[in-house]
Parts: sequence; structure tokens; C-alpha cells
Amino acid sequence: MSFKTIEFIEGKVRLIDQTRLPQHKEYIDYDNYKSLIVGIKDMIVRGAPAIGVTGAYAAVFAIKGLSSDKDAFINEFDKRCIEIIDARPTAVNLEWGVKRIQYLAHESLKEGKSFEELSTILYKEAADILEEDIALCKKIGQGALSFIPDKCTILTHCNAGALATAGYGTALGVIRAAVEAGKEVKVFADETRPYNQGSRLTTWELMEDNIDVTLITDNMAGHFMKKGMIDLVVVGADRIAANGDAANKIGTYSVAVLAKENNIPFYVAAPYSTIDKNIKDGEGIPIEERPIVEITHSCGQRVTPEGVKVLNPAFDATPNKYIRAIFTEKGAIEAPYIENLWR
Repeated sequence: MSFKTIEFIEGKVRLIDQTRLPQHKEYIDYDNYKSLIVGIKDMIVRGAPAIGVTGAYAAVFAIKGLSSDKDAFINEFDKRCIEIIDARPTAVNLEWGVKRIQYLAHESLKEGKSFEELSTILYKEAADILEEDIALCKKIGQGALSFIPDKCTILTHCNAGALATAGYGTALGVIRAAVEAGKEVKVFADETRPYNQGSRLTTWELMEDNIDVTLITDNMAGHFMKKGMIDLVVVGADRIAANGDAANKIGTYSVAVLAKENNIPFYVAAPYSTIDKNIKDGEGIPIEERPIVEITHSCGQRVTPEGVKVLNPAFDATPNKYIRAIFTEKGAIEAPYIENLWR
């Protein structure tokens, strides 16, 4: 691939600035947890798995400057971990990545490791999380191959590609794996208003890989489904409830309902860590509310009446009855989800 979403170079985390794509391919270096929190909040990095990896590195950075007293260290470190987790509430991978580092820090200190040893241990763990993400995305793609026709057009919503992960992607990883297997795949990408992850990021990423992609607006999906121009839908997820309900970028639910009406299979691709067994169903998934300026303005210019009331939820939850299968690194999981997700 011609870009890397996340790298650790000379003590700094380097992120591709996704707010500048597709016009500019620029990178930002971070060396402390506070700045990484800002990078997560401002969507310099986005996509649940990518946020999880970034959160892990932020947790490692969070040990910098802490007291050498063990109890004081743990108390302040845990507070900083909560700060990181709170940066974006819907993506469960952020909490997962941070808590993996947090748990290892606690266990290492219990074992009597020095603070110098602790730093080395945690940096290695964050690097492992990054490499594991790339490998599991490839497993997700391979496990989905039998569900992908040899010749098809796939609709995807938002961006669940290499930009949303440490590399390769979940939903786009399924597409990449199919192309690499010799299948003749074309892609329709929804623009994904209001942040335009589909038009800005998915199209750019697929064009970088020479994968056939056509951009459509969000409200065109039903039209092309009805015309028989879409064979299946594959999307990512930021959190999957214990019953298989899946939260993804706002508008995903509408696509799922349209797919069901037109007898088109709707699939979700996500790492197993995205499944949250502590949340019973989609109604319990916290939904992030984004700044209203994302709707009221375009390219820095107001496009709405001054003072208009605005709602801007970043995600919606798709009930499991609309989902044909969930692709994870453990293989494809089909209904009944309340039983099969936990085997």
C-alpha cells in the first residue's frame, strides 16, 4: 500500500491526517497522550480498530512524567486512561486497546518490574496490537471469501479500510481479499454525510489500490438496489452488542433496511474485539453526538440558516435481523447471534 495509517517512529506515533485527504497526504507526529486525545477527538485518526491502536499508544505515553511512587503512579495513570477512553464513546476498540495496556501495566508493577522495564514492556505491547490488527484484518477477509460471488458489485458505507485500521481494513479488507483471490469486484461507495468518509476516504483508498469504485450519494443506495446494480453490502462496525446488533456510521441502518427490502445480503466486518458482551442490544450502545458545525458548514462556509436547530449523531445501530453474517477473524458468524457469537 502507498500509505500507512499508524506508525511508531523514533519515540513518536505518526498518523496520516485523514482530515486533509484526499487533497493532501500529510502526516502528524505525536509524542504525548494529551495530543493523541486531541487527534482522536478531531478525527485525525478514525475507524474503530485504528482508534484502538492509537489509544494503546496513548496509554503508553500516559506513563510519562508520573510519580515514581507506585500507588501515586497507578492512581494518576488510571485517571489518564479514563481521559483517553472518553475521547470517543462509541468505538469499543478504544477502550479495549487502552485497557489492554492498563492491565499489563498493573500486572508488571505487581511483578516488581522497574519503571524502565515497564516502559519497554508497554511499547512492545502497543506494537504487538498494531501488528495483530493488520493480521486479523487479513483473516477477516479470508474468512469472508465464500460469501463473495466471483463477479459482483459491493456497496459499502463510511470507511472501513486501511485508513480505519492499522492496515488492510475490515469491510474493505473483505473487498481486498476478494480481489486478491481473483474475483471480479466492483464497489459502490456511499458518500457518508456529513463527514464524507466515503467520498473522501473510501474512494481515495480504493483508487490507490486500483480497485473499481463508483461514488454515489447516500440517498441513491435504494435506487441502485432496486435496479439490480448492487449484489451485497459490506460495512464495518464500531461496536457490536451481545445480540449482534451493530453500531456503524450514521446512515448504516437505512442501508440495511433497504438491503432487506431488496433481498440483498447485508454483512458486517469487524474484529472480535468490537463485540461488547456487556451491552445487551443496540439500544444500549452509546451514540456519539458530533459538533453541529459538521452539518451547518461546508468548506468553512455556513450553508444553513443562522440559528437552525441541528442534531448530529455520528452512529446508528442496525438490529441483528438485518444482518446476514458478521465477519470476524474467527470466521463468519451467522444467526442466531445470541448463541453463535459466544461459542
